[in-house]
Amino acid sequence: MNYCNLRNWLFYTLKPFIPRPAQIALRRQLAWHMRRKNLYMWPIDPNAARPPEGWPGWPDGKKFALVLSHDVDTAKGYNDVLKLADIEEGLGFRSSFNFVPERYGTVEVRLLDELKSRGFGIGVHGLKHDGKLFISKKIFDERAPQINAYMKKWGTRGFTTPSMIRNHDWMHDLDMDYCVSTFDTDPFEPQPDAVGTIFPFAVFKNAAGSASQLSGGGSPQSPKSQISTNSINPTNFFIELPYTLPQDSTLFLILQEQTIDIWTQKLDWVAGKSGMVLLNTHSDYMNFDGRQLSSEEYPAAFYIDFLKHVKFAHAGKYFHATPSVIAAYFKQACPNCRHSPGVFTN
Repeated sequence: MNYCNLRNWLFYTLKPFIPRPAQIALRRQLAWHMRRKNLYMWPIDPNAARPPEGWPGWPDGKKFALVLSHDVDTAKGYNDVLKLADIEEGLGFRSSFNFVPERYGTVEVRLLDELKSRGFGIGVHGLKHDGKLFISKKIFDERAPQINAYMKKWGTRGFTTPSMIRNHDWMHDLDMDYCVSTFDTDPFEPQPDAVGTIFPFAVFKNAAGSASQLSGGGSPQSPKSQISTNSINPTNFFIELPYTLPQDSTLFLILQEQTIDIWTQKLDWVAGKSGMVLLNTHSDYMNFDGRQLSSEEYPAAFYIDFLKHVKFAHAGKYFHATPSVIAAYFKQACPNCRHSPGVFTN
């Protein structure tokens, strides 16, 4: 077990015995030090802007891509999914909702079907969200078939890793086309290794069994730019979509930011570099009804303001699509693109 796994194992073992307010207070103290230490590469790592060699750009001449993703971690977040979907749909956006199969009761297939019928994507977010999926190969091998069964049942080939903890070598055993398990820069995550790119990339399993990377490089895509989302995974690679804007939990709950300035600053920078703006948020932490905020909430108005900024400040400039469409586009548009992220460590 390496140091990172050992540290995460210790944290998740002790976590049930540490009061939630104490957990948050500790994380805030650690984050304060990490923020000062990493000012040179967070929230923007200038070295992450280099596009893949041979990259042809986004469909229809769009300047950048916009991907919205939500990890649904708790029962509260599950119960608020449709509130969030209604907000996005009302502003002309679509996103992907990623559910934990065995944490907050049965995920209703009828809810998934409704979301899909409205143009939203669906993904599987781990299995139990208990921090143990990648602690050992034995545990992963026990859970991978269960994860695959849920992916088949839910009709998805999308996966996101809990707490962005991952092992790309092992993840080739999952029946997925794409994954959100990394980031261009984020020193606050439990596994802080950054991939150093604001573009998607493919993760291959080579003969030696270790992962290597090949980058396949208005409103959701128009008819003239429809991308096939048929299965794109030939069992030896998947498309990784790193998130490129700070997660809401980090920004508002841990760092206690009171505005969306960091979001809009990073959005404008990624857009200027023609990259992929991928924002991963949580309905769990959004306060939708305007009541007094708890210590683990922020106003949903922050997210609404972000969407409005995208919609009006960047009107006509972005290719907006769900993760499955973005992954399929990379596979089809740039099969020979090469890119080696600045940092890539399992």
